[in-house]
Amino acid sequence: MIKTVATEIGGRTLVFETGKMAKQANGSVVVSSGETMVLVTVVAETESKDLGFLPLTIEYQERMYAAGRIPGSYFRREIGRPSEKEVLTCRMIDRPLRPLFPNGYSSETQLIATVFSADQDLDPDILAMNGASTALMLSDIPFAGPIAAARVGYIDGQYVLNPSKTQLEKSQISLVVAGTRSAVVMVEGRAGEMDEDVVLEAIFFAHAGIQPLIDLQLQLREEVGKAKREVVAP
Repeated sequence: MIKTVATEIGGRTLVFETGKMAKQANGSVVVSSGETMVLVTVVAETESKDLGFLPLTIEYQERMYAAGRIPGSYFRREIGRPSEKEVLTCRMIDRPLRPLFPNGYSSETQLIATVFSADQDLDPDILAMNGASTALMLSDIPFAGPIAAARVGYIDGQYVLNPSKTQLEKSQISLVVAGTRSAVVMVEGRAGEMDEDVVLEAIFFAHAGIQPLIDLQLQLREEVGKAKREVVAP
């Protein structure tokens, strides 16, 4: 069953679609905004191992074809060591998700975000973070989500949600904020010299802005989500 939901974030329409691609994964979703599109899939072993830690692997993959470029023969092999941007994005996806798995869950879990297309205006990392939470919510993997994420800029005294790359060049701050319905769980980014209240208000602005994304995830979960596995706490 193909299900599509959408909302407006920062003046852009953000769309979640599930049920069309990667049907064999435990959970999958395609997140798109404008010409930027990211497929996020999550799979996990059915049996839980007594490892004492969560074997969670996060992969974020950018390919040159996403920007409409085909590399020459010498550089055609793109699968290998990830770029610095890919590594940092993996960490941004991992940090807000990892604490929300229940105590006692230790099945090997792999989450992969693949950028299908990029319009060079909106960074795909935000779409990948929201897609990661959505894929987990739709799967049978136990997860105390959802979380959602947004980037916030500060331009000419105004806060901007999910600014374009052109806007970020003029922005005094660039913060990626991830949160649940009631709390902020991660802040990552940069800021120039400014009053602390300006930065704090930017975090609150982003947290308020991600609430529609949480609503969409809960809606999808209710309509097409799988029953969650039982986990016995140690």
